[in-house]
Amino acid sequence: MSEELDWFLSPRERGNPDTHLDDLALAGTAFTEGNLVTALIHGANYYRRLVEEVSALRAGDAVYFTDWRGDPDEKLLPEGPTVGELLGSAAASGVEVRGLVWRSHPQSLSFSEASNRHLEEAVNRRGGEVLLDQRVLPFGSHHQKLLIIHRAKDGVRDLAFVGGIDLCHGRRDNIDHLGDPQAQPMDPRYGSHPPWHDVQLEVRGPAVAQLELCFRERWNDPSPLDDRNPWRSLIGHLSGEPRRPTPFASPIAAPPTAGVHQVQVLRTYPHRHRAYPFARQGERSVARALIKAIRRARSLIYIEDQYLWSAAIADSLATQLRAHPHLRVIAVLPRYPDADGAFTGPPNRIGQLTALRLLHDAGGDRVAVFSVENAASWPIYVHAKVCIIDDTWAMVGSDNFNLRSWTHDSELACAILDPTIDTRLPLDPGGLGDLARVFARSLRLELWAEHLGRSPHDPQLLDSTSSLDLWRGAAAEVADWHRGGGSGGHPHARALEHDVAPVADNSRWWVLPLYRTMYDPDERSRAERQRGYF
Repeated sequence: MSEELDWFLSPRERGNPDTHLDDLALAGTAFTEGNLVTALIHGANYYRRLVEEVSALRAGDAVYFTDWRGDPDEKLLPEGPTVGELLGSAAASGVEVRGLVWRSHPQSLSFSEASNRHLEEAVNRRGGEVLLDQRVLPFGSHHQKLLIIHRAKDGVRDLAFVGGIDLCHGRRDNIDHLGDPQAQPMDPRYGSHPPWHDVQLEVRGPAVAQLELCFRERWNDPSPLDDRNPWRSLIGHLSGEPRRPTPFASPIAAPPTAGVHQVQVLRTYPHRHRAYPFARQGERSVARALIKAIRRARSLIYIEDQYLWSAAIADSLATQLRAHPHLRVIAVLPRYPDADGAFTGPPNRIGQLTALRLLHDAGGDRVAVFSVENAASWPIYVHAKVCIIDDTWAMVGSDNFNLRSWTHDSELACAILDPTIDTRLPLDPGGLGDLARVFARSLRLELWAEHLGRSPHDPQLLDSTSSLDLWRGAAAEVADWHRGGGSGGHPHARALEHDVAPVADNSRWWVLPLYRTMYDPDERSRAERQRGYF
């Protein structure tokens, strides 16, 4: 038990006495054991599994989901069904379908209010109950991506999908990264069908009951779904939209043991004036779990992230780099922001410039940051939210390495410890006796094999001490190919050294306030910020 407590948060460290989440955990802890977790890399793989599972449901079964954006016409398979068809057909056949989708901002501001409302309408007219949820802070969002499947007569087969993938346009991509045929507009340098890299987890076992409780807590919140915008509340009332969800009955029973994985369910909820009853002072277990695990790192921290913003976020990594001279940090990020115009680009870049400078100052050449591209040299938008430490501990969720995800929006993630030791050398990358674990190492190898153009069984991928040379060699090969005019086929590797365009000094007067208030808000108190406390 001691090694799990070294990596996982305790109930006290979670810091949220209002939730009953840890009542469903192993006695005296904040995690469950006996789970089976599968990493679904790429949206196409997740969507295929989703269709398989939902299509098999019968009357009396249930689907519960949360989403940041939902497009009812998004095809989950090349031949369909669409999101609306899959969930609507389930509801029409007697499956209990409930969803909480962020209400969002208007489409004219490049957000998804109209799409999310269309998903609500498509499912509800066939008997479901999908609601638009705006119980957030100003400039905040519900960012969780969760889907629970419950079988009324066979709870052994209950499962959950949780991670970074929304049910919307742009996500159905695969390892070839040719993009989703139903594209979401982005910076033109990503092309007409932007390639998209993402990860979702499939979870079976006792952790499913905790994930279902995460949905149930939000659903049963008695606060009005949209109590801040009187105009939208009036429109919703006139259209017959409920102000509050229909309350749940009893929770699902915890599924039995399905495997050996230990799972810790982690969240972010802000402290609101109209408090969440399940997190009256908020919850920052995502941030606390990452910080605790980072402090255990000795050999390699591997990150895939959409942003990697903010000095406050980078500081936890920089502190560890300074304390441990053999520690390396490798990060894979998008080459460009999704919107990189004259007014949208600088606020997207300024926080990342600060974070990367701090990391390089602390770790020098032990820090390397890359972007990736497909065989046609189009950059791949990295939307995955993954952190793997010393091939021992892994975390996948909806949260990014930024203040918005760590303090301000709602987020959901799972940290995984696999008791199964990976017997390939090096046995103990961190040197603390934790040993490499099959889940964390296998996930890293599969991701690296894709980005570096190698087999996941390539022994060169195993040793983190030579990892930087491996990545830099691959990036140099791709850079040389570009400098040579891109003649011949693209190298097998897909990585390039990441370079962030600077932000002009004379624009910082407007960029910094916009970045701090709208792009990456920090919900912590002044005292917490001064102490670096999450």
